[in-house]
Amino acid sequence: MAPSKRILIVDDEPDLRELLEITLGRMGLETESAADLGEARTRLAGRPFDLCLTDLRLPDGTGLELVREIQRERPGLPVAVITAYGSMETAIEALKAGAFDFVSKPVELDNLRELVRNALRSGGLPAAPDTQARPGDVPPLLGDSPAMRRLKDMIRKVARSQAPVHIHGESGTGKELVARHVHAMGPRAQGPFVAVNCGAIPGELMESEFFGHVKGAFTGATADKPGLFRAAHGGTLFLDEIAELPLDMQVKLLRAIQERAVKPVGAYEETPVDVRILTATHKRLQEEVDAGRFRHDLYFRIHVIELHVPPLRERTEDLSLLADHILQRLAAQWGEPVKTLSEEAAERLRRHPFPGNVRELENLLERAATLCDGPVIHAADLSLPAQDGEDAPPAERAAPATHPPRTVALEGHLAEQQRALILQALEETRWNRTRAAEKLGLTPRQLRYRLRKLGID
Repeated sequence: MAPSKRILIVDDEPDLRELLEITLGRMGLETESAADLGEARTRLAGRPFDLCLTDLRLPDGTGLELVREIQRERPGLPVAVITAYGSMETAIEALKAGAFDFVSKPVELDNLRELVRNALRSGGLPAAPDTQARPGDVPPLLGDSPAMRRLKDMIRKVARSQAPVHIHGESGTGKELVARHVHAMGPRAQGPFVAVNCGAIPGELMESEFFGHVKGAFTGATADKPGLFRAAHGGTLFLDEIAELPLDMQVKLLRAIQERAVKPVGAYEETPVDVRILTATHKRLQEEVDAGRFRHDLYFRIHVIELHVPPLRERTEDLSLLADHILQRLAAQWGEPVKTLSEEAAERLRRHPFPGNVRELENLLERAATLCDGPVIHAADLSLPAQDGEDAPPAERAAPATHPPRTVALEGHLAEQQRALILQALEETRWNRTRAAEKLGLTPRQLRYRLRKLGID
């Protein structure tokens, strides 16, 4: 039989200590109590604990001091804080100092039980030096550049906490993948991970999408809908592009996060929810706050810890590893041998600024692998524009023009010519794509790529 988990309760109110002892005892947990900071230090020195619950106001100091001491001397011990109602600022400070989570007075026992269960799962997680999630959970975070090593180290630290995390990075850097790693490495890994792009939800549907609705709440509400918060109950809710939320929705989101409850549209009572909030945006939230487009109180609540995802141009050392991984994945999807990059192509990639980051690299390599002849991708197959001081590939060189170039018109003309030839081949083969590809001198995959590009269904 596994030994019982031991919890240290630090609070100067005898009634609250007794309530916590009874509640945790009914969960099969062993408890010890301390009425002040000095007694807590003595008990911590005397035996190991699996969780510490501490009030922030103590007769001889603050629970914040205890949080910092435990982080410094016993980093594997989760510590959660009990805060007075309305002291959100102090609770956020405790989270930044390393607290696992917080619970407000008067203590809601259901919230307390959920916090304890999550904290004990967190305390049992292995302190792995790497940040790769368990195999099969999420794709790996590739890269060994200094910027990526810093990011992985931060993910390892924040994954074990319940503190809100804001992920900042340019478009295409992989912010959702980072969020999935934070989820997969934490105590909520067995719970749901629900991701939503806040900019993709129509304004009139936002409240229903986030909080759900009851049948008959409005025209078209033919059945109850749980909403995103309840769908993520026990797990993680990832709010991507949170800066796109309108101000009225920001108010409602803030209340749901602070109260840990949602009120479905048309309902009379709130429903408790237990979710960890992760957010992301490519914008600078502080600038949005300064411009009056984002509420300061919501910013303060979600911006407890920030993870910065570096752009690809700041980690060019990882390009070869990323390119190899993408080409191997494409080969597996297509059931074909893996294509490789020539030295010239690899060097050309290293010089490209990649404004679209990893997403741009994926699209570029998929196009090049589709259109190249043979097993090797050459620099010309990448179809990248020539840079300053660099000769264009032979196919792209042209005599000096005496008139302004008409690039757009020429590309449109060529596209129409391609479309006409492809449609003719398809008609002649009764839309047999394999035979049409043979007539055009293309592989089936090259034809599929051109069909997608030209919008031919």
